[in-house]
Amino acid sequence: MTLRVVNTLLLLLFLATVALNWAVRAERNQPHFEVLPEMVRSVAAESFSPNPVFADGKTLQQPAPGTIARGLLPLHYQATPEDARKAGEELTNPYAPADENALKRGATVYANFCAACHGPARAGDGPVARRGYPPPPAQPPPIKDGEMFHIITYGRANMPSHAALLSREDRWKVILFIRVLQQKAAAPAAEGRP
Repeated sequence: MTLRVVNTLLLLLFLATVALNWAVRAERNQPHFEVLPEMVRSVAAESFSPNPVFADGKTLQQPAPGTIARGLLPLHYQATPEDARKAGEELTNPYAPADENALKRGATVYANFCAACHGPARAGDGPVARRGYPPPPAQPPPIKDGEMFHIITYGRANMPSHAALLSREDRWKVILFIRVLQQKAAAPAAEGRP
């Protein structure tokens, strides 16, 4: 077959397809033909809809006991002063003081979440405290990293929990930065001694 014959056959096939499409065109007031109707109308139950399959009649089920959401590690402490002290004994900061990236991130987190109440140098003179909210202690007594992590996670006194705002890693990094601020505050006091 020559190229001219092939092109003629292809043109005739194309014209036949267009003519067939015009002859069998769908009427505008009729619904279209559905190839896979179960894909359009899913048989899956919606999350909050009733479901006769389960004994409690709910589609959305509680996770199995002991399961942990992906990416979340549980903390086995309560929001009590005793557990805060216990956390101080059991938890240690996974970041080294020489980790520059962790310190930078800690400084950013402190500026965004802590300085509003605690002030830029942890003096308890942040703008929120200056406008009437009970100020945090200017220089609280020294506590261990684990206890500070517990306080940031669960809150204490007027300080609310920051667990929903800060990831576990960011809480440790801000503690690292707070230790730097403590060292800076302690340096002038040490220089003034004879």
